[in-house]
Amino acid sequence: SPVMITGDHPLTAQHIATELGITNDGNLMNGQTLNRLSVQELEEIVESVDVYARVSPEHKLNIVQALQDRGHIVAMTGDGVNDAPALKKADIGVAMGITGTDVAKEASDIVLQDDNFATIVAAVEEGRVIYDNIRKFIKYTLTGNAGELWVILLAPFLGMPLPLRPLQILWINLIADGMLALALSVEPAESNIMRRRPYKPKENIFGRGVGRDIMWIGLLVGIILLAVAYGYWSGDQESLAIVQTMVFTTLAFCRMGLALTLRSERDTLFSIGLLSNKPLLGVVSLTFLLQLAVLYLPFLQELFGTLALRGSDLAISLGLSLLVLAVVEVQKLLLGSRKRA
Repeated sequence: SPVMITGDHPLTAQHIATELGITNDGNLMNGQTLNRLSVQELEEIVESVDVYARVSPEHKLNIVQALQDRGHIVAMTGDGVNDAPALKKADIGVAMGITGTDVAKEASDIVLQDDNFATIVAAVEEGRVIYDNIRKFIKYTLTGNAGELWVILLAPFLGMPLPLRPLQILWINLIADGMLALALSVEPAESNIMRRRPYKPKENIFGRGVGRDIMWIGLLVGIILLAVAYGYWSGDQESLAIVQTMVFTTLAFCRMGLALTLRSERDTLFSIGLLSNKPLLGVVSLTFLLQLAVLYLPFLQELFGTLALRGSDLAISLGLSLLVLAVVEVQKLLLGSRKRA
């Protein structure tokens, strides 16, 4: 929440803060009162004060320190030499680019070129979008890889050979997955991105369910792939090609479904809209066509060791991939209803 710290007269500060909506209850403290407070006393009341007036550079520094000691992440804006100590102390110092002094700019982490406070809000939103998309990229990539790992590790225990060829794995990870992950990284901002609390600075990127989702969704994909392999394996070499083709195709379709459903950690695919990320939708369509080409073009069949699947087999692969998508969507609904309750 914003706090005004100024050297201006208290009445001036109070009027401006009220006009801007920073304060409504007239909770103001001046420099004389600050002089009488110890460090501990300031820390105890700092969260209840919205406006500070007639303050010195030392006061500004002490206020920033008190907020940090209370566990807050502090961004400080300023333009003068007297703001430099607080700008340097803050977690993020923001200097004015037009009216700011060279000393203030040197002490800051960011220089605001247009001197517009709204630009800070836009920058925070963009930063949250980037961080969210990094989390989605990691979750998508590692979830699919976990599914591959499960099926490769467990298939021999069921008496089956490896259900994926090395070139098929390479195709999934580099060609199909690479394009899908890049398209996922340009996902637009979620609807509640500026209403939620910020992440803690030292929070693990696998926190808030990312690591959990990687494990259980990866296991779900692995179980489905194992079921496909076991269902098509008849114990002889002749069935190996159809097993590998079905597992390869089902995995590719599952990765497409995961790219769609992992676009949001909270909102369902239907609430954010299928068309809200057109680059991703285009890449999913392209990947689907490329997968069909690998299945039905003779020279690619020979290269990847695939067979032309019957319509019923292709429908099974698609249906199982949609099952993964549906399970993840149901999980979002359940988590959302639990939070609302």
